[in-house]
Amino acid sequence: MGRLISEKYAAWQTECEQRFNQLKANEEELNRIFIDIYGLQDELTAEVEDRDVTVRRADLGREIRSLLSYAVGCMFGRYSLDVEGLVYAGGQWDAGKYSSFQPDADNILPLTDEAYLEDDIITRLCQWLRVVYGPDTLEENLDFIAKALGNKGATSREIIRNYFLKDFFSNHCKIYQKRPIYWLFDSGKQNGFKALIYLHRYTPDTIGKLRVDYLHRLQQVYAREIERMQDMIDNSKNQREVAASSKRKEKLQKQLKECREYDEKIAHLALARIELDLDDGVKVNYEKVQTAADGKKYPVLGKI
Repeated sequence: MGRLISEKYAAWQTECEQRFNQLKANEEELNRIFIDIYGLQDELTAEVEDRDVTVRRADLGREIRSLLSYAVGCMFGRYSLDVEGLVYAGGQWDAGKYSSFQPDADNILPLTDEAYLEDDIITRLCQWLRVVYGPDTLEENLDFIAKALGNKGATSREIIRNYFLKDFFSNHCKIYQKRPIYWLFDSGKQNGFKALIYLHRYTPDTIGKLRVDYLHRLQQVYAREIERMQDMIDNSKNQREVAASSKRKEKLQKQLKECREYDEKIAHLALARIELDLDDGVKVNYEKVQTAADGKKYPVLGKI
């Protein structure tokens, strides 16, 4: 029998509320004791404002974003469903620590605005949810996550996809105080190409693999889809269908153009096979990975 995230959240919410109320009662009791000791009844009250209590109440949006961040950590192998705490942050990789859910083999998670690639982040998230909560509750759990995020989209998968496309990286940067450990390769405003990698699993071959196995593959997808849209425009007698196909073709053409321009930038970095030193810290490495062998800068990562 599968499990529902909504039920888990309700239990967590109850636990947080009980803890909040207990701490508030404790702080108010201590206030009463000190007021009595020092005779301050006319100057102070024992009551504590909710905003001044030092533990947080449950917050659905925050908890769901945290859940997705943990899921991404499992996809990269930073965390494991089988081992508590931080599992991998550099050093020797131990595949034996991941039996329930296998981390992404090549450390590259593509983010696309439509379901073009079979190994994109939404596919991986669905796999993770099936393992953690069971396959029979997948759709209900996706609906619950989507509702909590509140992003735009016609379906739960679209809403979650839009969160990863537009908000995940900026939220991640806030949590890690502008020193992200998941890096976003980002071609620009058209969302032509986006992919996450995990800094601690980066190798000198990562950018080359990202370019050949993902960026080039996505360009081929866009080219085929443009041809398909043109075919529909030429042969359809449904004006609404023609208009929708024309609109999508225009979007795809912009994305393909952006990808080709991005490919020119990233080619220099792929050829350089850049080595990173984790001891230098995120800020230094973030610049280093965007600097070619001739010292020229190529902005290929999301802005922090």
